[in-house]
Amino acid sequence: MMCCAACGAAEADHIKLKKCNACYLVKYCSVKCQKEHRPKHKRECKKRAAELRDEILFKQPESTHLGDCPICFLPLPIDNDKSNMMACCSKTICNGCDRANQIREFEGKLLRKCLFCRTAAPKSQEEAARIQMKRIEVNDPVAMRRMGFERQEKEDYDGAFEYFTKATALGDVGAHFNLSLLYHEGKGVGKDKKKEVYHLEEAAIAGHTSARHNLGCLEAGNGRADRAMKHWVIAANLGDDGSLEILKDAFGKGLVISKEDFAAALRAHQAAVDATKSPQREVAELAREELEKIKLQREREVVAGNLSL
Repeated sequence: MMCCAACGAAEADHIKLKKCNACYLVKYCSVKCQKEHRPKHKRECKKRAAELRDEILFKQPESTHLGDCPICFLPLPIDNDKSNMMACCSKTICNGCDRANQIREFEGKLLRKCLFCRTAAPKSQEEAARIQMKRIEVNDPVAMRRMGFERQEKEDYDGAFEYFTKATALGDVGAHFNLSLLYHEGKGVGKDKKKEVYHLEEAAIAGHTSARHNLGCLEAGNGRADRAMKHWVIAANLGDDGSLEILKDAFGKGLVISKEDFAAALRAHQAAVDATKSPQREVAELAREELEKIKLQREREVVAGNLSL
């Protein structure tokens, strides 16, 4: 490490050695020496680089990529239906805080405002769209991801790919996951398994549970059950229900996962779920479920011809 791996030159005032930026195992005094030594070093370099990547990939994140609600500071639920992203500031607020604020505003006859930045709520979809474009113009990655999703919903996959790519360049985790789906389906871009895996890994490292779950499925499909189980355990530890169900099925069949590891995953999953609970969120969830029942009943009555749209 104190000498150039190619020519043997020692580090001195006039010679500065630089590490191989893939494996960090050797140093070189020049780009020329690095290129000349590449055939001898290539195999060892790839092996060590893969080991370093796995160390990062299989490290348990402290939380999901969603983080905490900026109002109550409790972890945001994995279920997107239990939170709401504010178009004005791109902050995601849990339904518990949002509903409590709505009740406060209703009872006080106050103007509807964002609970975080206090901006007045947009009065129309056109105004909301203008606000979103302003956020995009100032390089807000969350607004870019949201725009990409809207384009995807309209089957404008080229536009979706463009916005997701810009968002990932600015560090947005969710956009990495969205890009992995486009590469998987070949929409807006050609199918590319290597890039799909890359974006899934980038999202998983940052705590995206769906990305982690999908990596487990890919590894299982490739016959690497041990790696698949590692991914599902990490996702379950963050509160992912789908990954926990797979672990339950695997344990019941006596596959790969040990009793101790399965028990630890169960405890961690429950702790992660409990951490997202609060009385305000429970009230908001009951109200949301009741509203869904009313909507479903109305749809049934419309189909039956008892009501008009």
